[in-house]
Amino acid sequence: MTNNFLPFALPEIGEEEIAEVVQALRSGWVTTGPKTKQFEADFVQYLGGGLEAIAVNSATAGLHLGLEALGIGPGDEVITTTHTFTATAEVIRYLGADPVFVDADAATLCIDVDAVERAITPRTKAIIPVHFAGRAADMPRLLAVALAHGLKVMEDAAHALPTTCDGQLIGTLASDVTVFSFYANKTITTGEGGMLVTRNPEIAKRARVMRLHGINRDAFDRFTSKAPSWYYEIVAPGFKYNMTDIAASMGIHQLKKADLFQQKRAHIAALYDRALAQLPLILPPHAASGDIHAWHLYVTQLREDAGVARDTFIERLFDQGIGCSVHYIPLHLQPYWRDSYRLTPSMFPASQEIFERTVSLPLYTRMTEADVDRVVAAVKVALRP
Repeated sequence: MTNNFLPFALPEIGEEEIAEVVQALRSGWVTTGPKTKQFEADFVQYLGGGLEAIAVNSATAGLHLGLEALGIGPGDEVITTTHTFTATAEVIRYLGADPVFVDADAATLCIDVDAVERAITPRTKAIIPVHFAGRAADMPRLLAVALAHGLKVMEDAAHALPTTCDGQLIGTLASDVTVFSFYANKTITTGEGGMLVTRNPEIAKRARVMRLHGINRDAFDRFTSKAPSWYYEIVAPGFKYNMTDIAASMGIHQLKKADLFQQKRAHIAALYDRALAQLPLILPPHAASGDIHAWHLYVTQLREDAGVARDTFIERLFDQGIGCSVHYIPLHLQPYWRDSYRLTPSMFPASQEIFERTVSLPLYTRMTEADVDRVVAAVKVALRP
């Protein structure tokens, strides 16, 4: 391992974020307060209005709140893709419902809409598509399927800021709920955090209450209103999912840079595309014509003629000081999901094949063109017989 290691991902944090965090610390509002409210308002403005945004401490929390607000419970089924991180599915089990896993689309790496249609049963209540790597799933078809069968739709948009679908930003479509992630390696970051977005005021109201123990007034409201600050009511058995003002302080300025960050990521992806085009690799799918890819990840696949096993390829990259990853070890291979739902690789041929040959290369806004050149050179070495 070289001492000059190029990591798989690094956040880009500026002096603006640092100053805003310091201001929050000095203000005394370090939990949910004015910074969080500003971040929520800014997020709505960024997406274009007509929405409500609820800041939470993780995208997992947002997905849980979203499903709970949609009324998902024991006996229900929720369709989602096997080709995702476990958070997408685990929130279904939190509520006593059952995930129904379907295959990925080999062309887009997102959920296979035909497989979704085949998986619908009388118990099906919702669909959770995942916008994989920053490319939008086929939302027009998914929304049409959902409408035809009376199903709810919650988008897992952890990778998808600012992704567009049919010219609309993800978060502004006709879905019931959309959830974004601000984890450390995402397209914008608050360290840990997420945002639930909805057009439905009842869903927003429920999510806000359940975000903080089922209390009908958050701390900021209680201590800034004319009503008695000590009085509150527990109206539901809620959770502890609120975002802190420290995290929101970062988000306020990260959001202002979201478009610039996307442009930087797209530039790096284009450099990779040109440099890797003649190698025995399947390069990542691009966005549909006219749409924006957030480029959260740059996911390559080794072709059959690559002459090197995927795991060996990764080891060779690491030996040259290049961080990389695999997105994802699909859920049908994970012991809990595999054993609980009797899943086998043959049930998900596209996802299984993608997994066996996939490698995600470094992609983050602090990368230089020299860094990209270094990754490309390492890839060429790693592909040698």
